[in-house]
Amino acid sequence: MNSYVDTHAHIYADEFKIDLIDLLHRCDEQHVNKIFMPNVDHTSIDKMMEVEYRWPKQCFAMMGLHPCSVKKDFERELYIVEEWLAKRKFSAVGEIGTDLYWDKSFWDQQQEALIIQVNWAKKYNLPIVLHCRESLDQTIEVIEKLQDGKLKGIFHCFSGTVEQAQRIFKLGFYIGIGGVVTFKNGGLDKVLPEIDLAHVVLETDSPYLAPVPYRGKRNEPTYLPLISSKISEIMKCTVEEVQKVTTQNALNIFQHTL
Repeated sequence: MNSYVDTHAHIYADEFKIDLIDLLHRCDEQHVNKIFMPNVDHTSIDKMMEVEYRWPKQCFAMMGLHPCSVKKDFERELYIVEEWLAKRKFSAVGEIGTDLYWDKSFWDQQQEALIIQVNWAKKYNLPIVLHCRESLDQTIEVIEKLQDGKLKGIFHCFSGTVEQAQRIFKLGFYIGIGGVVTFKNGGLDKVLPEIDLAHVVLETDSPYLAPVPYRGKRNEPTYLPLISSKISEIMKCTVEEVQKVTTQNALNIFQHTL
């Protein structure tokens, strides 16, 4: 399977305003054939939907409320998400989850918003894409309570332990691996040799978390081969195997979209 899937890229962001067309041409050259775009909040919807409208065979929209956008008015934000989910089919409910890195003051509201959106995913038979920065255990616990056999999805930007990964796999979920795998102290070099590639999908989280040697610069989906190469090195398999297995995993998750 000679293609890559970026399961998490914000290519509608302002960082890509000037060269998005060129970027998507470069994606074709690098065999990055499908890009899944997570929503953030009401401010990102129009830009995301415009990208999907212009490139419907390459770019696929999710719908959800990012935990860092959960504030006092989160019910209003959720109302907008619910309206969109009722209008049409999306690739996933995402990006949703929890975050204890930036702001802890809306922790209760984050958990409430997560539970509500997970239930919408069940209602509309959609996978979920989870953000869990500095809150991986807490997010796993929420999903463990809500998993009734109807949930599937991705723990995006995984940087946890082997034990946490096994809990995620037991839930039937995948872990998203991106540029962090190339970081000297990223920690994934200790985890990936202990797990099976069958549970892994690739992502960039563009424009954030660019892999070495582009760390600190704008990330983009064309860097997936760099991520794939590092995974193959760590897991002692071929790049072609990483490409084939992770692409099939992504297609398994998002098959209803394609």
